[in-house]
Amino acid sequence: MTKRAVEGFSKLSKNQKIDWLAQTYFAQPDKAVALFKKYWNDDKKLQQLHDEFIENTITNYYLPLGIAPNFLINDRLYTIPMAIEESSVVAAAGKAAKFWAGRGGFRASVTGTEKVGQVHFIYEGNPENLRTYFDAVKPQLYKDAEGITANMSRRGGGISHIELRDMTARLPGYYQLHCTFETLDAMGANFINSCLEQFATTFEEGAREYPAFTETEKHIRIVMSILSNYVPDCRVKASVSCEVAALNEDGMPAEEFAEKFVRAIDIARVEPYRAVTHNKGIMNGIDAVVLATGNDFRAVEAGIHAYAAKDGRYTSLTKASVADGIFTFEIEIPLALGTVGGLTNLHPLVKLSLEMLGHPSAEELMQITAVAGLAQNFAAIRSLVTTGIQQGHMKMHLLNILNQLHATEAEKAYFVNYFKDKTVTHRSVTEAFQQLREKA
Repeated sequence: MTKRAVEGFSKLSKNQKIDWLAQTYFAQPDKAVALFKKYWNDDKKLQQLHDEFIENTITNYYLPLGIAPNFLINDRLYTIPMAIEESSVVAAAGKAAKFWAGRGGFRASVTGTEKVGQVHFIYEGNPENLRTYFDAVKPQLYKDAEGITANMSRRGGGISHIELRDMTARLPGYYQLHCTFETLDAMGANFINSCLEQFATTFEEGAREYPAFTETEKHIRIVMSILSNYVPDCRVKASVSCEVAALNEDGMPAEEFAEKFVRAIDIARVEPYRAVTHNKGIMNGIDAVVLATGNDFRAVEAGIHAYAAKDGRYTSLTKASVADGIFTFEIEIPLALGTVGGLTNLHPLVKLSLEMLGHPSAEELMQITAVAGLAQNFAAIRSLVTTGIQQGHMKMHLLNILNQLHATEAEKAYFVNYFKDKTVTHRSVTEAFQQLREKA
């Protein structure tokens, strides 16, 4: 099948795009077209809404939306929506929630909500002249952005601080305007970027008129203006604690469980190979809530992983300890989320997810999301130090294997019961399935 570049693709209708794709890339074009269209929504208005989220839409890509009930957070009970494709994540979260609901629940608090954006520029003149210019132009930076910040300022948010940073030790001629913002219940990406671009214009144009600059110094070169997804001062904490004796586990004394659990966390703190997988498990819970509530999981992932390496070595996001007979397990992460704007006002299931959570503020959603990550990590470590991770995970994966084998509903019911007391592996399920089919 010969592939060729396509001209004017974005101007084609959705049907034309699918036809071109099917004819160019698929051995059975008609089947490909049928499958793409099978995932269209029958409600044309709803389908158009989804089509307009991104460019060159051809169909919808579904992820399951599940719920994890029984989360007691700051003495309030929540059912948490989770959008994710991985088996056992939702079940593990629900199991951890139920475990801790009987032991006082989760505590969570926000320690900061400051977000960051930067104007990156090149200046090759006298640093003292630049500093003097910055001090002179700084009030104008705020003033020229008032048209952008007026509504946010009325609600109590806006620009917090603008700072000139000399970065020439890292890169010759490189300086930046390091700016911080409060965006309240909005994630604030568009607001921040609009402010930054206005700062850049004011800063660059003002330099041309600044009398203390030489002709060379007047030509400040703006490289780019963009928010940062690293927000170390927009942080949330979550924790659980109970007496060690309350950590009763079937087949393992509470003291032994606590000791192994703490040691498992310590290993993730000192061993990056383990820390990456450890933190990936935390993100299973966090990403699922971020997706369900219409937030940007890529931004959240990037910021959190940067925070995990803030001290020069990648390490665990969670900590565990035992002191005076009390077991404590906690997490602290940067987390910039919003509950207004973007998909939160557009996607019908996002609206339902936020309603399910009681229409939380951004700070409340930060707490709920951090708790989901902590719960996920507790469930994973609990399995690792007791039965092993595969026992529970593979039982949840059983239906995926059976679906791959095209099992009937009766066969699925049979094997769910059959593997109740057996180890689930892909091979064991396949062999048992073939034996059942042979007997039929």
